[in-house]
Formats: sequence, structure tokens, C-alpha cells
Amino acid sequence: MLQRFSFRQLLVVAFLLTAALLGAASLRALFALEDLTVQSRDNAARALNLSGAAQSLRERSVSMERSARQSVVLDDRVLRQRFRDEARDAGKLLMRLASEEIPAAKTQPWREHLETMQDLLTGPFDTALERDRQLAQEFRELDSINTAIAMQVQQTIQQRNVSLQGRLETSRHRLAQQVIGALVLAVVMALAFGMWFTRPLKRLENAIVGLGENRLDRVIAIAGPADLALVGERLNWLRLRLVELDADKSRFLRHISHELKTPLASLREGVSLLEDGVAGPLSQDQREIAQILKHNTDVLQSQIEDLLRFNTAAFEARQLHRQTVDLRQLIEDQVEAQRLQWRARELTVTVTGEPLKMDVDPEKIGTALANLLSNAIRYSPLKSTIELILSQQPGVVQLDIQDQGVGVAPIDRERIFEPFYRGERQPEDGVRGSGIGLSIVQEYIAAHGGRIALLPDATSTHFRIEFPHVFKS
Repeated sequence: MLQRFSFRQLLVVAFLLTAALLGAASLRALFALEDLTVQSRDNAARALNLSGAAQSLRERSVSMERSARQSVVLDDRVLRQRFRDEARDAGKLLMRLASEEIPAAKTQPWREHLETMQDLLTGPFDTALERDRQLAQEFRELDSINTAIAMQVQQTIQQRNVSLQGRLETSRHRLAQQVIGALVLAVVMALAFGMWFTRPLKRLENAIVGLGENRLDRVIAIAGPADLALVGERLNWLRLRLVELDADKSRFLRHISHELKTPLASLREGVSLLEDGVAGPLSQDQREIAQILKHNTDVLQSQIEDLLRFNTAAFEARQLHRQTVDLRQLIEDQVEAQRLQWRARELTVTVTGEPLKMDVDPEKIGTALANLLSNAIRYSPLKSTIELILSQQPGVVQLDIQDQGVGVAPIDRERIFEPFYRGERQPEDGVRGSGIGLSIVQEYIAAHGGRIALLPDATSTHFRIEFPHVFKS
């Protein structure tokens, strides 16, 4: 299913999914905020309505008292009608309070006193003063009831505020949990998509590194998006082309070497016959010419053999036979194998470092160490010191090889590992090298996934080898 889509399409889908998740969380937060705003506005309106009703009820009570007592004293029908109108409005206010969840136990006494006051409005003239006194008492009690109702209203408003605050807090916690959950899920999705997308990219990188390190025996197949899979197919085609070119190069070198060796052998044989006087005695000048011919045929023979040896080393570098070996012991074995050479020059060779086991091809690593040590012996002055230091760094096994020779000329540093390149600084008392020793070292080290570098040092030659391998205890 993954291979039907390109990397770009999958990346867009991943971004859209993450954006949709965060957008949904944002919309949920927006709706929750809107709901809380409506609840808060409604609660404020209801609180204002309750307070207004309680205040109006108290005002109606004062107006009713004035109308009622005047109507009793003056026996005025208009004042009695005004009282009844005020009482009707007060009843409506009591209904509003009841609709706002004010308990009936608070409003019922008010109604009872209202009925009593209505009975006291009419009666004989000689009872007016007594009825007025009773009305005053009724209104005093009514005022207490109004106070109780006002307190109940404030308590109801406070309870509603507490309830609203509780709902606000609950919504806040729920909203915070939803936002945090959405963020965590978005991060998890981003990490999952990142790992999902980078896996084929990592395989692609490993394939390119493998081509760069000349590991051409591994088939390149990238499982992933269609465009990356297509790149993998192109890389595998490139790998096959490199295999063909490498095989053509090897065949060419073998062929040209064979073609050169045959006439070279005849040339050497002819020069030997001339030197032996088979064709007649040679004059002194002729003998010198024959010696020059012999010397150059020997040099040509050596170069052809070096070419074949380098070609063989480059081919064998891709065929490793790994074993678990003690790298320090392998170093000491190579030092011991060249004991006669470094003792002949009165050199001191020191090996430092703890025993360290690694999975390597001992024959190829041994050859690389032997070449480096041989170079150090050739370029070291008499009675000097060669140091081999084995150390263990985080994720890296490091080997330093340093002599006290003249060092490498700055002009030669960039080309020191090129095949058949020989630097300008050569030992005065030594034979000029072929220029393939360090190239073979680099081939063998790279085949193990390591690297070799010439460190900057103006007074000596200092090579450092690093193996980025997991080492064994």
C-alpha cells in the first residue's frame, strides 16, 4: 500500500492528519469556550433578574403599606384599589421568584400575610385604629419575610455562581486534558511518521554509502514510497554497472599485464644474452647500455607486478573473512614479524593499550598494519622511536601510528593514499617505494567500515585508524 504513493504525497498526508488533529482540538476548545461564555452570560442575567425581583418586592411592600394604612384610616376606596393593584404586582414578583427556584417556604408566608392584610382593609369605622395597628404589625413581619427572601435570593445567586465556577473548572480541566492529549498524540504521530519516513531514507543512505565503500555484492532494494523505491532501483542499476566496470577493469589489467609480461620477458632474456656475450664480446659502452636496459626492464617488471598486486588487493578487500581477534595481539604479532628490520635500524617500537577484541579479517588488517609499520621503519631516522597506541573511544576503536621521521610534505598530503603516488620526501638510504602500500591499507580499512587519516604534524608522520564497530568485551 505504501509503495502506491510518493514520498511527497505521504508527507502531505502526514501533515494533514497532524493538522486535523490539532484543528479538532482547537475547535473543541472554541466550542467549549463559547458554551462557558453563554452559561456565564445566562447566569449573570438570571442573577440580575432575581435581585431585581427581590428589590421590587421590597418596594411594593412599602407602597402597599402606605396605601393600606391610609385606606383604613380614611376609608378610601381608591387607596384600597391601589393596594390591590400593588398586591397583584407583588404576586407576579413572587411567581418570578418561584420560577427562579426560590423555595415555596420563603414565599408562602408572604402570601398568607397578604391575605390577612386584605381582610383588615375593610371593617367598621370604630375599629380603624385597631386594624391600622394590626396592619403595621403585619407589614413589619412582611418586611422580615422580604429580608429573608432577599437573603435567599443572594444565597441562590451564590450557589449558582459556585455551580458555574465548578462547571468552569471541570470544563477547564477537561479542555486541558483534551489539548494535552491532542498535543501528545500529535507528537507521537509526528515521531511515528518521522520514523516511518526516515526508515527508507536510512536504507537509501546506507545503499549510497555502500556504493561509496565499493560494497558491490549487496543488492539494493528500497521498500517504501514509490519515488524512493524507484531511486533504489536506479541505485541497484548503478551498482550492477559498477560491478561490470570493476570486472572490465580487472580483466583489462590482467590482459594488459599479460600482454606486457610476454614481450618484457623476451626483452629481459635478450638483454641477459647480450650481457653474457652470446652475440659476441661487448665494448665498455655497449655493456653500460645493456646494464641500463636490464635495470629498466627490472623496474618495468616490478611496476607490472605492483599493478597486479594492487588489483588483487582491491578485489580481495570486498571478500572479508571476519574472526574475533585481539587487536592488540594482532599489532604485537606484526611488530614481532618485522623485528629484524626495526632492530637493524636500532629503532624502539612501543605498543600501548589494553587488549581489545573485534570482529575483523585478521589477514587483511594484519597486511594493513604491516604496510604502515614498514613505512614507519623506512622513514624513521636511526635510533628513533615508533609508537603504536590502541585506545577505545565512545563507539570507536582508535589506533595511532607515529614515527619521528621527516613527515609528509604539504604538497603530498592530499594525494598520499592515491595508488602509485610517491611523495617527494624519500629516505636517502632506502629503496624508492612503489606507491601502493598506503592505497592497499586504505582499501582494507574501508572494507571494514573504518577510515584512516594522516594527522597534521610538521615534525613526524602520524596516521590514525578508526573502526566505528561495536567491539566485544
